[in-house]
Amino acid sequence: MSAFVIAALSCGHLWTMSEIKQTADGKSDEWFYCLEHKTVEQGPQCRAADRMGPYGSREEASHAMETAKARNEEWGTDPRWNDDSGSGD
Repeated sequence: MSAFVIAALSCGHLWTMSEIKQTADGKSDEWFYCLEHKTVEQGPQCRAADRMGPYGSREEASHAMETAKARNEEWGTDPRWNDDSGSGD
């Protein structure tokens, strides 16, 4: 194993120093929303496929689902992303 591996999670993913942003006190300064546990997590704790983020704050991460829903609705009506033009292309 590389000397740069700093954590191995129960899901089996190994995190390296370059993957985790930290504050001066050693805590991650990135926040995630875990889709499996439906919780906000400081730093990457669950596998990438099960989380949304990173976000800049706990508050922002706590609204991840609302943000995703709003963006989906916005993109669903955006003519640049709407494939239902009826032109058959």
